[in-house]
Amino acid sequence: MNFDLLGSMRVRRDDAEIPLGPRQQQLVLALLLARAGGLVPMDDLVELLWEGDAPPSAANAVHRQIGALRRLLEPGLRTREVGRYLLREQTGYRLRVEPVSFDLLRFRALIEQGRSRMATGDAAGALAAYSRGLELWRGRCAAGLGRHPAFAAIEGERALGVREAADAAVACEQTRTVLTPLRQVSDQYPLDESLQSRLLVALAADGRQAEAVARFHDVRRRLAEEIGLDPGRELRQAYDRVLHQQAAAPPSACSSGLPRPTQLPPDPPYFTGRETLLARAHAAATRPGGPRVLAVDGMPGVGKTTLAVHLAHQLAPGFPDGQLYVDLRGFQGQGTVMAPAEALRGFLHSLGVAAGAIPAELHAQAGLFRSLVADRRLLIVLDNCRDAEQVRHLLPASAACLVLVTSRVRLTALVAGHGAVRLPVGLPGAAEARELVEQRLGGRGSETDRIVALGGRLPLALAVVCARVADEPLDRIAATGLDELREAFSWSYRALSPGAQALLRTAGDDLAADRTAPALLRELRDAHLLTEHQPGRYRAHELVRAYLAES
Repeated sequence: MNFDLLGSMRVRRDDAEIPLGPRQQQLVLALLLARAGGLVPMDDLVELLWEGDAPPSAANAVHRQIGALRRLLEPGLRTREVGRYLLREQTGYRLRVEPVSFDLLRFRALIEQGRSRMATGDAAGALAAYSRGLELWRGRCAAGLGRHPAFAAIEGERALGVREAADAAVACEQTRTVLTPLRQVSDQYPLDESLQSRLLVALAADGRQAEAVARFHDVRRRLAEEIGLDPGRELRQAYDRVLHQQAAAPPSACSSGLPRPTQLPPDPPYFTGRETLLARAHAAATRPGGPRVLAVDGMPGVGKTTLAVHLAHQLAPGFPDGQLYVDLRGFQGQGTVMAPAEALRGFLHSLGVAAGAIPAELHAQAGLFRSLVADRRLLIVLDNCRDAEQVRHLLPASAACLVLVTSRVRLTALVAGHGAVRLPVGLPGAAEARELVEQRLGGRGSETDRIVALGGRLPLALAVVCARVADEPLDRIAATGLDELREAFSWSYRALSPGAQALLRTAGDDLAADRTAPALLRELRDAHLLTEHQPGRYRAHELVRAYLAES
């Protein structure tokens, strides 16, 4: 069986093309192919077919489409027999395809080969690989089946490959080789200044200055009319080269393929303890076929980000393609939580995608991101996450990547739906808390125990006390309280439902599970505002109780 998606979709058995049936059936097959062997959740298939207006019987209809596709691909398959291509999983379906028999996977392999050769300085070899990959395209991805975000994301891969091929072509003075695909993709993305600048340079290098000048003025007019902007620096520099017939090097040429981001914050200088958690994390991250998501959760101020960043620095050497980091602002008050699209735009920009080539739709952005990081070894830290929905589109499909997520709530959906390993961060033991204080202060004798007691062993509180104790006595700090912690607790408190807020405020020091509304108790526990200090008995940290008493 051979599958083609880079143009009109085709399926061939022994070189004979197979009729693909009704449009809905073709759409299902196209989306399965676009995910290139990855899982397609049932919700995505329902959305594909009904675009938000699905009937109650939608899931059954999808199952029927899948059954029809199974019989299409394997005519001798018996009813309810699974077969070798279409695989049912707990939350959706997967289409098994071999790289040699699928044009999208062959394209990706050739583009990656081009990047590898460019990284070694072999521009001619890189251009040959890029050209073979681009020759697989026969038109728009899944042409004739609409503009689904997954198809648009794959077209974004083509645009990136064309840009890289243009850089290789100029480097080895073979620009004519890429003019045709460069024109095609530049016409598809007329406002992508990175593509247009490369086309100007390639045209000038091929002796077509007049055509390059006309192209520049056309792009400048469209920028002004459609988005009210003048050409940016990159496009202006390319135009200057055309005017002076200096086309020796393309603007922003990347001789080593995709950029290698290194975005981790500095390794925390006062990290101590947490040996058991670190050991669990290392074991999970290095286990062959192990989980690709580690979910770090705990109460405000307990040191989740500190642990995740320290762990990321330890793991970074195993991810040579770089590290991405974003603070999702999950608990910073109303209206400031980062939208997934904002995070994806930042990631795509860091990976070398020009602003004009980033799709507007969230699903297309996610698809392009997953395509770019496919087969790359990246470490991604998603810090301060509000819930699993905020990070769902930020998770790569590649098994070569590792994601660290931190949150104040238990991310149960990531564990259930993505196989994440949960790493709950509790209060450090008394010895660890003492060591943390002594690291920060260089040892304070008898004051260490008082500081640990005043901060309730909570790392953020201990850090605040240690920062203040250099300027004012402990007695004054104890009398004025830890104002710095109030805002942190308030963010978590505001995120609760009204019922959970009321229960927390009236709970006192001890709650019995058998005398409390189970749903509210779970909400407070999952938000780490209550801990189970004895089986069936819950209470809040003393600083949380102090915050509630004062607010």
